[in-house]
Amino acid sequence: MNREKIGLRILIRGSNDVASAVAHRLFQAGYGVVIHDDPKPSVTRRKMAFADAIFDGETTLDDITAKRVDTVNVRARLLAPACIPILVSDFYRLVEKLRPQVLVDARMRKHKKPARQIHMAPLTIGLGPNFSAGRNVHIAIETARGEDLGRVITSGGTAPLQGEPISIEGHARDRYLYAPCAGRFKTEFQIGDMVTEGQVIAVINETPLTAPITGVLRGITHDDVPVEMHTKVIEIDPRGDGTLVAGIGERPARIADGVLQAVQDWETKHTLG
Repeated sequence: MNREKIGLRILIRGSNDVASAVAHRLFQAGYGVVIHDDPKPSVTRRKMAFADAIFDGETTLDDITAKRVDTVNVRARLLAPACIPILVSDFYRLVEKLRPQVLVDARMRKHKKPARQIHMAPLTIGLGPNFSAGRNVHIAIETARGEDLGRVITSGGTAPLQGEPISIEGHARDRYLYAPCAGRFKTEFQIGDMVTEGQVIAVINETPLTAPITGVLRGITHDDVPVEMHTKVIEIDPRGDGTLVAGIGERPARIADGVLQAVQDWETKHTLG
């Protein structure tokens, strides 16, 4: 692992599977990486992400560990990092203290218009729908499946949100459960558990959530997390293979490669320029 680039501080917003793949790839490439998220994120694919470090103190994803840190004074930790710090403190105070050279918004808020962040760091990168290079961020990264997945966009916007989720054994949208109401998500199930169609696997307030199909839980929001209506809270893989629910996925990896390319191109330009 190359540690010659630690002078470049990168702040990543989000601890979902895509954000975690980005953090993993940049840390692996030798950059100083910090993750920020909410105190109780509703991330579902938690075995493919660093999100559980927020709940458990630390977690490891494909041989790299993230640890929850409760102080915003994290710059010293980036001099010789053994792990990725993850914080849930006030975001704007963290930006002020860390003064990142690169800010990556990887929260993947597909249905929400992102705020303009172009002023928050010398290089700002937005992942997914509603980001436009030169308007709300400096660079956007395409996250829609297809030939353009991971493409670095230096002018214009990403593709609009459209289409159905990828089909697995004939199941697409029906593999997921979305919160029918706002409230506190409660469950005793874990990622990797087998569930059968019609089985109650969680409740939000007093509303039961039943498995729409039979398979293995690929994603489930952590117990005791408040969720908004329509939030994705459960994902079932009909193949029933527990080995497919952990580790960095192919799509997040390609997106992460696009972010790394954007960072390296920007760094080269500013080093040589």
